[in-house]
Amino acid sequence: MDVEFEDASLRRLEADPGYTAGYDAAIVKAFRKRMQLIRASIDERAFYAMKSLHYEKLKGNLDGHSSMRLNDQWRLLLRLRQDEDGKTVVVISIADYH
Repeated sequence: MDVEFEDASLRRLEADPGYTAGYDAAIVKAFRKRMQLIRASIDERAFYAMKSLHYEKLKGNLDGHSSMRLNDQWRLLLRLRQDEDGKTVVVISIADYH
């Protein structure tokens, strides 16, 4: 799938091996692995198929967003957008759920 970033630091976090954006090395590694998975996927069904991601659509004030787990504490917030070229994942942020 195509990927866009709302935050330029997340784009750099994926592309620049020396950049951590202030996150722990384990979070950076998990983020980069998730980005590889997202880019290799045809659609979000692949996210649901991998139970370890805990991919879910969010409700309430985050309605319209989705998240997947980076570890027990951190989640990657996403939004899916459909256009004439297919689906695009918009990476919003890395959020601490604790």
